[in-house]
Amino acid sequence: MIDYSTEAKKYDASRGGEPRAEVAAEAVERLLPGEARAVLDIACGTGIVTRRLCRPGRTVLGVDRAPGMLSLAAERLPGGVVTGDATRLPFATGSLDAVVLVWLLHLLPDAAPVLAEAARVLRPGGVLITTVDKDDAYFGAPSDLAELTGPLRRAYAPRVSDRGDHVLALAAGHGLDFVAETTFPGLGQGRGPHKWYDAITAGHIPWANAGTPEEVAALCRNLTALPDQEVPRPDPLYRVVALGGPTS
Repeated sequence: MIDYSTEAKKYDASRGGEPRAEVAAEAVERLLPGEARAVLDIACGTGIVTRRLCRPGRTVLGVDRAPGMLSLAAERLPGGVVTGDATRLPFATGSLDAVVLVWLLHLLPDAAPVLAEAARVLRPGGVLITTVDKDDAYFGAPSDLAELTGPLRRAYAPRVSDRGDHVLALAAGHGLDFVAETTFPGLGQGRGPHKWYDAITAGHIPWANAGTPEEVAALCRNLTALPDQEVPRPDPLYRVVALGGPTS
């Protein structure tokens, strides 16, 4: 697991910076009910997306457990951030109109405790907004990379913690059903075969390194044989879903 406090100062620049934060916030905003007045961004990180959700009449709070991240978020949301764990939120049951989870569930070994806690703090009729299927975002558009990596990605799919159907099933157990969805692009985040090779051999791609040594070696050989090694394939297209429950 990444040490996010250590990563904090370079985190934004390494993940698309302000442009990607802007399109992510726009996607979340499309799914936020207009009447939402109390919004919590769980794992808010540096607050680069969180601050863009602020509106007149809306209170936006961020929670994160990494002190380095929160120190930057506090500059963007003065008085609006708190230290906390996503599985033990420091908020009362039924106290929030909306909960936002951007790029969190895919990092977890099990999404269930976080979804349960998010559901707990939502008021009746509240909305949970979360990214899902993050790793598949790079392969939605047809490409040589999508075809080559498909077998290992499909084999790993049952272990993906933010797999869309899995998240929806867990949420349904807490009375939260699918409401709507949208997407946003990972601007400038497309990778060519060489970058994928480097990421896989460095052990940064769980679905690849879950294969047998022989499968990983074959994948790496095939990656190096692809044309246009330095040419990025299509930017990832991230999926965001809104889940809501009954009003009473």
